[in-house]
Formats: sequence, structure tokens, C-alpha cells
Amino acid sequence: MTSVPTPIPSRTQYVLDAIKHRILTGQLTPGQALVETELAAQFGVSKTPVREALKTLAGTGLVVMSQYKGVTVRMVDADMAREVYDVRLLLEPEALRRAVRRGASLDAARTALTRADDATDTAERSLANREFHRALYLPCGNPLLGRMLDEVRDQAALVSAVAWAASPSWEREAGEHREILRLALGGDADGAARALHAHIASFVERAFPQATDQAANPAANQEGTA
Repeated sequence: MTSVPTPIPSRTQYVLDAIKHRILTGQLTPGQALVETELAAQFGVSKTPVREALKTLAGTGLVVMSQYKGVTVRMVDADMAREVYDVRLLLEPEALRRAVRRGASLDAARTALTRADDATDTAERSLANREFHRALYLPCGNPLLGRMLDEVRDQAALVSAVAWAASPSWEREAGEHREILRLALGGDADGAARALHAHIASFVERAFPQATDQAANPAANQEGTA
């Protein structure tokens, strides 16, 4: 049987993936200018795919386009963290609860956790942790819920990258990840959801204490009554 060749990514997709990777791994830092001509030269493409890639990244909230300042990597502050993590606290534990209740496979989460444990640098660990969380909520059985969480996924990773640069805390988070997965694999849907909620809330509380009262507490109250 003849195999179907894998499509070659477009120049725009190539540039988009490369810029996103640099942002999410901290190679491009919040507030840093993204100059079309410089990026085009780095990637060996014209300015058109760079421009299209930056427009897409602006739509996902990773970069900001200004008439006066041009394009910059989005700044991360307590307000931004509150907005992103409020959504996660409201939706992600419920998505995991549903995934466990329906007996969904969590093999991808186990693999991502192993990748994070074996990572040799912060960038690799960050990407693996990002995949771990997605592997928990994606099999929830509600594609719309999964897409909603996907929409804030990159912004959450940007918050994490900034927080880790200031105060590395992945060892603690790795332990929390293992406990969440243990509960999920054991079929304890409510316990896994509570552990995930506590994990997300404690991270934003440590990294952005200014956001705690406005984000973690209201969501925590709702989780307690679910």
C-alpha cells in the first residue's frame, strides 16, 4: 500500500510555529519587539509570511500589535494572569472530571509527565508540562470545552514561562502533576478535579499574589459547591 506523503508546512505555518516556540520557551521575552524585516531574515522568508504569522499570534493573545509601537511580545502582569487562570480554574478541573468519568485514556498525559521528568532544560520541561495539561482536558468528551481551553493554553504557557524565569517551581509542580494523574488513573474523578484545581490556584497565588483575591478565591468557592 502506498503511503500518503505528509504535507510540507507553509512558510507562514513554519514562521508561526518558530516564533511561538521562542515565546513559550522564553527566548523571546514579554515586551520584546518583533520586527518583520529581522524575523524574515532569520527565517529566510519574505515579510509576508512573517506578517501573517504575527497576525495569528496577536489573535491568540501572545503578541500585541500597536500602530505606534509595532509588534511586541505580550507583557505578563497580575491582571493578565488573573484573566487566564480564572478561565482555567472554571473549566479545566471540570474537563478532567468528565474525562475520568467517561474512562478516557490518559496515556498521553503519562507520556508527557515522563517527558517533563526527563527534560534537560526549562524549555523542554515547559512544553512537556503544557502537553500534560492538554492531555488531561482534551478527552473530556466535549470538543467545544476542549477548544475553549486550547484558546487560553498559549497564554497560560506564557504566564508560566515568566513565573519560572523569576522563581523556578517545577519540582513542586511535578509532584502535584503525579498526584493528579494518580487520582485520575485510579478513577477518582472528583479527587483528581480537586487536586487539579488546587494545583492551578496555588501556582497563580505563588507567581502573582496580587491576582489571588480576584481569581483564585471566586473560582475556588465555585469548585467547592460543584
